[in-house]
Amino acid sequence: EVQLVESGGGSVQAGGSLRLSCTASGFSFDDVDMGWYRQAPGNEYEMVSTISSTGGTYYADSVKGRFTISQDNAKNTVFLQMNSLKPEDTAVYYCAAGHLLLHDCSGGYCRDFGYWGQGTQVTVSS
Repeated sequence: EVQLVESGGGSVQAGGSLRLSCTASGFSFDDVDMGWYRQAPGNEYEMVSTISSTGGTYYADSVKGRFTISQDNAKNTVFLQMNSLKPEDTAVYYCAAGHLLLHDCSGGYCRDFGYWGQGTQVTVSS
């Protein structure tokens, strides 16, 4: 059974930092891409960052320079270090894993690709 368990969410003030973790089980971590998505209230899903099985990274323009994705293959864990947080970063953050993860969620299909965790809430106050 594939499982993705996120942790590390919480409430911080603007300018603060949080580190999200996602521990995966039930599949070979080395063979898939991993990613973080988020959904703010009333909004569509948004890709935040992905990391390929070969280590290539991709970031949404809105988080470039502030967020960093990384992974520990030995621990089947992917991380999202979030610095200089802004109120507009407030959302539920989801971990995803799959052979194909979309970068553009505007068509509403992002959740149809890969396996997703249950999400962790991040709240940034001004």
